[in-house]
Amino acid sequence: MSQNPQSRRRLRPVDLARGHGLSTQAVRNYEEAGILPAADRTPQGYRTYTPLHAHALAAFLALVPGHGHRTAASIMRAVNEGAAEEAFRLIDGTHAELLADRRTLEAVENALCALAPTGAAFEPGATSGATSGATFIGPLARELGLRPATLRAWERAGLVRPRRDPLTGYRVYDEADVRDARLAHQLRRGGHLLEQIAPLLAQVRTAGGLAPLESALTAWRARLSARGRALLAGAAELDTYLRARD
Repeated sequence: MSQNPQSRRRLRPVDLARGHGLSTQAVRNYEEAGILPAADRTPQGYRTYTPLHAHALAAFLALVPGHGHRTAASIMRAVNEGAAEEAFRLIDGTHAELLADRRTLEAVENALCALAPTGAAFEPGATSGATSGATFIGPLARELGLRPATLRAWERAGLVRPRRDPLTGYRVYDEADVRDARLAHQLRRGGHLLEQIAPLLAQVRTAGGLAPLESALTAWRARLSARGRALLAGAAELDTYLRARD
């Protein structure tokens, strides 16, 4: 295969830096971190780069939005060390994380739909389906098909926060507590762990209920879509760099 003359064109650190709005020190730091291949040196000791380094820099910067700085740097180091399989493993790991996040979002959306009144879809302004007034641990456990001990365990994990009746000391679940218990029940049925459910319920409480969560869920889905698009863009630039190396 004939060598592309452009592959040996000499570039200064400032030439790489200007094209991406970086400082020359950042370019040198990326090289020292193994994100860029090692540069050649002039007899005077100055670094000289080639278009291959430009491809490497473009690939790294495109990988960061989807993978994060640390993983993107690890991917580039693996490629530059000739360990392509390790780079692909790291990429697969990020895709697996994104898929897990999508499944969590879907589980929350499904749980919210299950909390809507029978035959009605979950939509802004829909009620949680909880009866007005307070209830006790026994009736709530029977309604959900659980043991009271399960609700007590959920309380210790922070999933529900019933108050105590000042006279009897019994746990009293108000409408918000019933909502949280139902949502936790749906998520548990979906295979989620207690430590995964607690932050989601905290978000429900922060939002002030279920209906205000629609905008939060829409933003969540948009972030996942943006990350998926960023992974595609990063993969395209990395493929260009791999081809240039080949």
